[in-house]
Amino acid sequence: MSLQITLAFMAAAVALFIFAAWQTRAEPDPAKGPRMIPWTLIALTAAFFFIILAAHVFNLFGIETGRGQAQF
Repeated sequence: MSLQITLAFMAAAVALFIFAAWQTRAEPDPAKGPRMIPWTLIALTAAFFFIILAAHVFNLFGIETGRGQAQF
């Protein structure tokens, strides 16, 4: 994946996280019934994908991430 595509996915993950966090904090409306979308889980998933994509950006710039990379 190129840098531009990775950055676009990172921006989408941030936007999804902000929206899901906003929905999580919204007051429930008893007239509409219970919430059927797990916004907290969606926010955590978006944050997870952002971290994975950030590691990918580091790898694109030549910074190796992962196990066993540190040689003492």
